[in-house]
Amino acid sequence: MIKQSFRQMMDGAVAKSMRDKGMQYKLNWGATLPRLREMAEEIKENTPEGEHPSPLYSLCVSLWKEDIRECKILATMMMPAQEILPEVVDIWMEQIPSQEIAEQTAFNLWQHLPFAPEKAFEWLSNDKEYYQLCGFHVLTRLFMNGQEPNERGINEYIDQTIIALQGPYPSVRKAAMLSAQRFANLGLVYERMIHNAFRINSLPNIW
Repeated sequence: MIKQSFRQMMDGAVAKSMRDKGMQYKLNWGATLPRLREMAEEIKENTPEGEHPSPLYSLCVSLWKEDIRECKILATMMMPAQEILPEVVDIWMEQIPSQEIAEQTAFNLWQHLPFAPEKAFEWLSNDKEYYQLCGFHVLTRLFMNGQEPNERGINEYIDQTIIALQGPYPSVRKAAMLSAQRFANLGLVYERMIHNAFRINSLPNIW
């Protein structure tokens, strides 16, 4: 029933635009994110609660397995963050097919994980684009919520940010720069640390 309902959301122009930008899915109805979010909220309201695995958890696992853009995005919007285990997170990360899904997963789900900081730092050290992208997006959100890393985390974060800003992936460079701005917003000490790192590595100061 969920998959059939995508026909009502079909937007051929959006789907074509995605294909033109290199976003390839087995099936893409071009549904907009606001429409999918409305659908996700409705499904959550009408899905009974239960012990792990809850019906909603099981539904999201099934949706993620589909090679359909809308199914994967819905899964990220509805998956209970408190239920998903680290090993399942690892499986989902391996299966992320596009930058869009990476960003949606980071914003809708990964940032809410109980172990989000640990996973984010783990992903920063991975050489794959979508891992790094998710890592920086998650840390950006955590910084925005006022979460401060410990001393070891600060040093690791700054090192990985400098590496990413000199790396080959435009999407990661953009995400790293945004996260650096949010890191600086944590306070004057953090601002000075990231400024010094940029200066030492001859990176442009964008503040």
